[in-house]
This record gives sequence, C-alpha cells and structure tokens, in this order.
Amino acid sequence: MNAWEAVLLGLVQGLTEFLPISSSAHLRIVGELLGSDPGAAFTAITQIGTETAVLLYFRRDIARICAAWWRSLRGDHGSDWRSRTGRADHDAAMAWFIALGSIPIVVLGLLFQESIENTFRNLYLTALMLAVFALVLGWADRVGAKRRTLRELTPRQAVAFGFAQALALVPGVSRSGGTITAGLLMGFTREAAARYSFLLAIPAVLGSGFYQLVKSAGEPEPGAPGAGATLIATLVAFVVGYLVIIAFLKIVSTFSYAPFVVYRLGLAALVVLLLLVGVLEPGGTAASTP
Repeated sequence: MNAWEAVLLGLVQGLTEFLPISSSAHLRIVGELLGSDPGAAFTAITQIGTETAVLLYFRRDIARICAAWWRSLRGDHGSDWRSRTGRADHDAAMAWFIALGSIPIVVLGLLFQESIENTFRNLYLTALMLAVFALVLGWADRVGAKRRTLRELTPRQAVAFGFAQALALVPGVSRSGGTITAGLLMGFTREAAARYSFLLAIPAVLGSGFYQLVKSAGEPEPGAPGAGATLIATLVAFVVGYLVIIAFLKIVSTFSYAPFVVYRLGLAALVVLLLLVGVLEPGGTAASTP
C-alpha cells in the first residue's frame, strides 16, 4: 500500500465510522478495489484514529463521567452498593452502563475472532448485512417513540445497546447503525442514541485497536499494509472523523435516517453487481490466492 492509498483508506474510515453505514464494510470494499483486502487488523488500528477524535470531542463529558464514577465508587453518595454504582448520580451510572454495555462485544469478539478475521469478511455477507440493517434502521426510525433521554437509561437497556454494538463484528452492520437502531427501538431520541453510540464505542474500539496493534507488531498479517501506511491512514481518520462527529450530531437532531437507508441499499446492490461481473472477489484477493 502506498501513501496515497493509505490517505484514501483513512479518509474512508473517518467519513464512515460514525455514520450508520459501516466503516468496516467500506474499508473492505475500497481496499479490495485498490488491490486487496487490507485486513481486520488494519481496520481495527485505523479506528484508533476515529476514537481519538471521540475522546477529543467528548473530553468534557468523559472527564465528568470519570470523576463522577470515582466519587460514587469511593462512597461520596453513600456506602451501600447501590450508591456506589451510581444510583444518586447520573454521570456515575453512565460509566457503569458503558462498562456493562462493552461486555458483549468483548466476549463475542474473543469467541469469534477467527470468523471475524476471515469468514465474516465475505463480500456477499457484507452486502446482505448492508441491505438487511438498512431496512431495520429505516423501520426503527419510523416506529421509534423518540422520547427518552440518556437520563432514563437502565441497566437492561445498556446491555441491549451492548449486544446491538456487537453485531458490528460483521462488516456491513455498522457499530453506530446497530446501537442507534437499538436506541430508536427502545424509544430514545435520535441524538441520545447517537451520543451514547459514540461513548459506548470508546472501550471496545480502543481495546480492539490496541490489541491488533500489539498483535501485528509481533506477528504481522501476510500481505497486510505496512506500519507507515497504517499510521498515515490512522492520522487522516482522526482529522476527518472529528469533523464528521460535529456534522453528524447536527444532522440527526433535525433530519431522519432515510438518506442513510437509501445509501446502504444502493451500496449493497452495487457490491453484488461488482461481485457478479468479477470486479470484486467475495473472499478478498489475498484470501483467494493459493
């Protein structure tokens, strides 16, 4: 991978990570068009860039949540377990909800690691997930009550958000799309579902990214992009991702998710067409080479 290809993939990552259109699917498709699947490790590492953008944008919220969590844990609001787990402080409870919601993706990610890095990256499956979850997102946006705020979040809903996020282990689902869809179906507003999607992704994405970074340093994937290309893509993803966060939160406060539904369906159809005419290889060029 040369520098310009790295810039392009970083741009794709930054533009698509926070939109409900699946960044992993876009990296998979664009990478294949450039010559080969960049791999699950490259995808996870470049996501460190976009999550760093989340840390920067939500730095005050994150600092407030962490401080509240620590005050609650040390017993400032009472020494009983309910007080220590955030009953008296919404921000402290949010920290526990994020931790609770991160469990599903960690467990499922470890259990299905081999499939995530290989089987789940089949482009026919990616196209199917793009189409199916486009329809689910559109339905959720239409029928959701859109009344609840994050102050009404419960432990059970936090777990539901977590399982929805875990669906994004399959390219084409979309981490933000899955969690936003779940939020809409549970009655949360578009903005509340989107903001919680950003916060919930921080532990999972950074954990996965740094895990793959350490793993790649020890045992690089055959044919994987080099360290320089990966670094370039990650830096570009950070800058572009920060700008996308600003725009996306303004958009969802005013408009529906209908344009994203249409886009996902169109992309799914295009991927299938390119597969049928032989422009794309379903298992990836690198994977299909003897």
